[in-house]
Amino acid sequence: MSKVTVSRAGLGELDELVPLFDGYRVFYQQPSDPALARSYLEKRLGAGEYFGFLARDGAGKAIGFAMCTATYTSVGLKRALLLNDIFVDPSVRRSGAGAALMAAVEEFARETGIGRLYLFTARTNLTAQSVYKRAGWAEDTTFLRFMKTF
Repeated sequence: MSKVTVSRAGLGELDELVPLFDGYRVFYQQPSDPALARSYLEKRLGAGEYFGFLARDGAGKAIGFAMCTATYTSVGLKRALLLNDIFVDPSVRRSGAGAALMAAVEEFARETGIGRLYLFTARTNLTAQSVYKRAGWAEDTTFLRFMKTF
């Protein structure tokens, strides 16, 4: 595969983001619904609640994305980023797109004074975990994550 490039993604890239975002949701056992995915991304990106990055192959085709949400670390007294969603089209996995997306998020964090990055993944998603570990991320063994779904 040719070189992967990464750029910021916003409302102008919705047509490229929607199929990937829908694929991401399907990966996590949600029904395919491109219209719902588009509506969700329009709202989050339009409100400034999400910002992201889009990976493209050498031909310019969108092959992956990373979406982040800003938050804060009260202990560290700095801004933090939650890498909410990261996904690479299964047909181009091992292309370096995942690593390139993570590098773009890290570069953005350093340039903007972010103090901490977080991400969550399924315990069974061993492929993604290996990418995260290779990128220097460490599994949190200090804190447990709890959630409540409504």
